[in-house]
Amino acid sequence: MADPRTTPEAATTAPSPNVDRNAKRNTDRNADANAGTNAARDRADAHGLEKAPVAVTVRRARTSDVRTVRRLLDAYSRDRILLDKATVTLYEDIQEFWVAERDHDAEVVACGALHVMWEDLAEVRTLAVDPGLKGTGVGHQLLEKLVQTARWLGVRRIFCLTFEVEFFTRHGFTEIGETPVDGDVYSELLRSYDEGVAEFLGLERVKPNTLGNSRMLLHL
Repeated sequence: MADPRTTPEAATTAPSPNVDRNAKRNTDRNADANAGTNAARDRADAHGLEKAPVAVTVRRARTSDVRTVRRLLDAYSRDRILLDKATVTLYEDIQEFWVAERDHDAEVVACGALHVMWEDLAEVRTLAVDPGLKGTGVGHQLLEKLVQTARWLGVRRIFCLTFEVEFFTRHGFTEIGETPVDGDVYSELLRSYDEGVAEFLGLERVKPNTLGNSRMLLHL
């Protein structure tokens, strides 16, 4: 009597360990993809996105990113939505910047900076998203990284000067009136040559830069 283990029928029906492993890999990949999709949907719901979310990796900026940061800034500075900066200033400040790199083509599609002004105070600056990707959640992911960086640095308050009140409100920022520092710190900040610090202090010489903007603060 033939050994059933050697018959053609047995050979075609017996499960192959390789097939099992491949099936498991495919199942794992599908589970990972579904988890990523669900997480993206959750972010979209949380931030009220207008478009499908875009997968990006947020990383520290490098000097090679400055040309792209320049392009992103130009898209908003022309309409005075963001304060223009000289390219040399972008190079000088590049260590303050983070960028969002689109996963599928490694293109930098957003940028943002965190500038420390005092022991417990920092400012979000030059937060710019490629206009074609507004509403996809990229800006929210970048801002979350800046807030995370502020926490790591030990900063307890984050300031921003913005037209995008609703955007920042979703992250816990609230509008403020007076400059939120005491007299001694105010006097020290007056020594700074930084234009952003002057805007934070509300100095007369930079008032044209701040017209129409809202002053907002986040307590960590």
